[in-house]
Amino acid sequence: MNAFRLLALAGSLAVAAPSVAQQGTKADQATLAKIKDEGMNRSKVMETAFYLTDVCGPRLANSEGLNRANQWTQKQLAGWGLAKAAIEPWGTFGRGWDIEKSYVAMTAPYYHTLIGAPKAWTPSTNGPLKKQVIVVKATTEAELDKYKGQLRDKIVLLDVTAPKTSFEADARRYTDEELQKMAAFKPEAPAAATPATAEMEQRMAQRRALLALRTKMTDMLLSEGAAAVLSSRGGSDGTFFTSNGAPYAADAKPVLPELEMAPEDQLRLIRLAEAGIPVEIELETRTRFQTQDLKGYNVVAEIPGTDKKLKSEIVMLGAHLDSWHAATGATDNAAGCAVMMEAVRILKAAGVQPRRTIRIALWGEEEQGLFGSRNYVKNHFADPATMKLLPEHEKLAAYFNLDNGAGKIRGIYAQGNEAAAPIFQEWLKPFADMGATTVTLRNTGGTDHLSFDAVGLPGFQFIQDPLDYGTRTHHTNMDTYERLPADDMKQASVLVASFVYQAAMRDQKLPRKPLPAAKPEQRM
Repeated sequence: MNAFRLLALAGSLAVAAPSVAQQGTKADQATLAKIKDEGMNRSKVMETAFYLTDVCGPRLANSEGLNRANQWTQKQLAGWGLAKAAIEPWGTFGRGWDIEKSYVAMTAPYYHTLIGAPKAWTPSTNGPLKKQVIVVKATTEAELDKYKGQLRDKIVLLDVTAPKTSFEADARRYTDEELQKMAAFKPEAPAAATPATAEMEQRMAQRRALLALRTKMTDMLLSEGAAAVLSSRGGSDGTFFTSNGAPYAADAKPVLPELEMAPEDQLRLIRLAEAGIPVEIELETRTRFQTQDLKGYNVVAEIPGTDKKLKSEIVMLGAHLDSWHAATGATDNAAGCAVMMEAVRILKAAGVQPRRTIRIALWGEEEQGLFGSRNYVKNHFADPATMKLLPEHEKLAAYFNLDNGAGKIRGIYAQGNEAAAPIFQEWLKPFADMGATTVTLRNTGGTDHLSFDAVGLPGFQFIQDPLDYGTRTHHTNMDTYERLPADDMKQASVLVASFVYQAAMRDQKLPRKPLPAAKPEQRM
């Protein structure tokens, strides 16, 4: 940031400060000190994270693991003294799915265990398989057609790009320069919609062609009588990314059993097979579908407000409780849930008497499209398709979200809300010594605050140090408890508790942006 911008920013904050002070935060320093002391010296955040990960296990949408987590978090929040702790249905989701057994190994030309896991919502193998492999490489339908008549009773290996050697550390923290750049961000005026360029049209056409090819490949492998599929979405050093191999809808088309593999194992099998050396694979998957209850759920609980005029207003905090299935979903997003739960525990332990009601929400089915939070917003506040506001819309003071891994909080995304930015600057000041100083007007996407922002409610996501979230843990088989740094989690809990407390104590709700227009086909 150059000197001119520093002076301009300082001047804008100096002008904004009186208006912030005039709005009356009621957040006294003694209470903030209690919050910091409780969160840093008597923290329960890692204990909570242990139960969410190691005890509850993977928490795929509508799985037994997610049900265990729903039950445990409801009981824990009630045990801490929160009111109205409930597992609240948000609507219909689809089939649940769980892994009961998974095993894969190469048995020829020699024996070696392999790293992999079934893709979500894929069927069982109906017992052990020991089969020869065939490599299928096809970028067009014509290339795919060449494999007809060769696939029966084979385990199909799909191609994968070889991982590149990296000379950079997996984990990192934001530098001062990066944070200064965030703070200096100025939103541009909305540009007029421009027609799609030829390059954009080409990319869209390529995407459609790839999806069509994969659909044809899935149908062909099934009709040709292939036994199973081994695939990989990439990764390195034994890490692989995971996803779903079939829809969760109750009427989904049948598919073959499929495992996702660490790329190093997948590539070894491909090299051997392409060298003409017979490769034999032994595998067994036993997966189970749950179709009795197709609903999705959120866990909610409250600290009731105490002010006669303001207790009907709500300050919300939340994170998504569901995860993918190849690990225990530690950084995505047991970390966020543990921090949010710890934040309300801190407030209860510190004896805080909030003027507004504080409500925590642990969202279900976020990974499939923010379903838990989007439907909660639709049920309680407004439908973005019509923008018909429900009575509760006027009562929400703010929503704070955490879902960018386990790194400590460095500030907050104001989501283009220029009136809220100076308020957040004031709220961060007591915690500058903990590394949280940055307020940026940038938008950030991909998680549950968008559900609130989509209907004109003040929803915010915190800025977190990335650590190894994007390089090692996000949607991978390495997303485990070991990736959660205790000091970062404690710091984040204190920051969240302080923001929620200050939002609950203000004379006014947080400022809102103008209501957006209805979006009948909104996609987030």
